Amino acid sequence: MDYERLIDEETWAFIRRTAESYPEDAVDLSIEDQRRVYNEMCQDFRQPRPPGLEVQDRSADGVPVRVYTAGDPTRTVVYFHGGGFVVGGLDSHDDVCAEICAQTGYRVVAVDYRLCPENVHPAQFEDGWTATNWAAKEFSDPLVLAGDSAGANLAAAVVHYGRGRLEGVLGQVLVYPGLGGDTSTGSYIEHAHAPLLTLDEIKFYEKVRCGGTVPQSDPTFAPLHDTDFSGLPPTVVVTADCDPLRDDGAIYCEQIAAAGGQAHWINEPGLVHGYLRARTSVKRAADSFERISIAIEALGQQVWPYD
Repeated sequence: MDYERLIDEETWAFIRRTAESYPEDAVDLSIEDQRRVYNEMCQDFRQPRPPGLEVQDRSADGVPVRVYTAGDPTRTVVYFHGGGFVVGGLDSHDDVCAEICAQTGYRVVAVDYRLCPENVHPAQFEDGWTATNWAAKEFSDPLVLAGDSAGANLAAAVVHYGRGRLEGVLGQVLVYPGLGGDTSTGSYIEHAHAPLLTLDEIKFYEKVRCGGTVPQSDPTFAPLHDTDFSGLPPTVVVTADCDPLRDDGAIYCEQIAAAGGQAHWINEPGLVHGYLRARTSVKRAADSFERISIAIEALGQQVWPYD
């Protein structure tokens, strides 16, 4: 794959800056060291919160959450951070959540779900389900679920499980999600050695998440394993073109549309996995983040601007 041609210099600068804190062989480190270097990388990219936000750390029936509020919101976004289910937390995505709150005017509830390998599947899903139900009851607002990478997997898993169990979910916005697609075909092979996320790393995180044996036919683990894609709320999926996970987003939208639902896939040319951290230094990433915020706001207002 000719990444020198596909990826522009701004994005290469972001990739090099990421590697300064988070080396290519990070998965070979101990879990403790993986978290340390990931936290250092996130801190290096972290932006100050926009002014005018109220931020509180709370407990969502035992699950730590961080609640961002600006003004008097009438919608709540439940946000799940990425990190392969192994790294990340409330601080790693603090600026992303703060900016979503400021740009949409919606309340944002960031979920600090338990991490692997100390807590294997379904612990992460259980925490996501608990925190989402808490947010629905605590604020009595309609919900939009969102997340990036592993967090997008959790958002979709909660949405699938929530059919008939949780009212008021207006939509979901998934950013470069890993949804359990076939790793022997498509973008998994085309971009097996992509910058910032490789196929080998995906397989490592998958095994760590489940303690070894990968579940089959479990939509709470892999939403693409579901056999029923009907009754899902309007869905927007945003992917990076230079990412092994890219086709998961396309296939997921196809499944929803085939079942009669509303789904829109946005594929971002020249971008790589993890580009949310590049939104202040890479124009392509900044433009994509704007599209993500617009999607969250639109779904919260029950507007579908994609026809």
